[in-house]
Amino acid sequence: MTMNSDPTLLPIAPGVHVWSPGSTGSWGLANCGLLTAGGQSVLIDTPYTLSLTDDFLAAAREVAGPGADISAVLTTHGNGDHGWGNQRVTGAEIVATHRTLEHQCFEPSPEQLRHLVEDTDPEQPLGWYFRRHFGRFDFAGITVQKPTRTFRNRMDLLVGDMPVELYEVGPAHTVGDMVVRLPEQRVVFAGDVVFAGDHVCHWAGPLGSVIGACERILDWEPDLVVPGHGPVLDPDGLRAHVRYLRDLAEQARTLHARGLSPTAAARHLIEEDRYPGLHLPERLVITLASEFRHLDRDDSEPDILALMDACSRIAWHRDGVAAVPQAG
Repeated sequence: MTMNSDPTLLPIAPGVHVWSPGSTGSWGLANCGLLTAGGQSVLIDTPYTLSLTDDFLAAAREVAGPGADISAVLTTHGNGDHGWGNQRVTGAEIVATHRTLEHQCFEPSPEQLRHLVEDTDPEQPLGWYFRRHFGRFDFAGITVQKPTRTFRNRMDLLVGDMPVELYEVGPAHTVGDMVVRLPEQRVVFAGDVVFAGDHVCHWAGPLGSVIGACERILDWEPDLVVPGHGPVLDPDGLRAHVRYLRDLAEQARTLHARGLSPTAAARHLIEEDRYPGLHLPERLVITLASEFRHLDRDDSEPDILALMDACSRIAWHRDGVAAVPQAG
């Protein structure tokens, strides 16, 4: 769960680089992108904090070359780990779906998140969990930036002579997700519609919409898909992710019909070890709670703090069990 101490921009196609700062098993370490062509540059997302963004921008400017202007940041959705660094890209347009504005209204602010890290009790599950996963981040000085240009459905751009297609696919992970398609390079930046190596934590859903977004990506026949977190995937990797989402949706229907709560349903799947290859299983609580709200036709917003508390209690229990010495 450590952060890459020296993340770099890696080329994955002509004019396309990925900045990947961490490994699986972590919150907040999101993939970002750089598109360069014809002396122009565009970013896809920015990191969680100002210092991480400074590192990303230094690498981007080195790749883009002297005098290259970063004209826009394409923000895939409203979570802070994909856009709280936007204030560092001065003068750039911030492009997002119109509904991203809704998610920004309900996401905790940087100051609220700092409070959850510093002022909760580290001897209790929630305080322990926030320190474990968010204590590495410095949220000081962040001013959340609203998009300066929004769209619905689809928007087309040119970066130099590189066609860039933006598609609204939310509600899915959040209410306002978009994916970025580069048709000539056969690359898609999927944002948090796709996770690789970790359990998903979808705040909006339903899972059917997430699956639909993934299938839309597959219909474009990309060579590479950049998830919001984790390693870059080929189409077979994305198909495996879709199979997981389909199974999770089926399990949600079954466990909901049995009258289980989202937390009890998550514990059931974890104890069953149904998805052994994925990290952060406690996040099942979040996705199942979203799915159960849809099954109940409940359009209320999620209680983020209550869901994080439920996650933390599952992780606390699992960590404690794992730490008990085995009898010899």
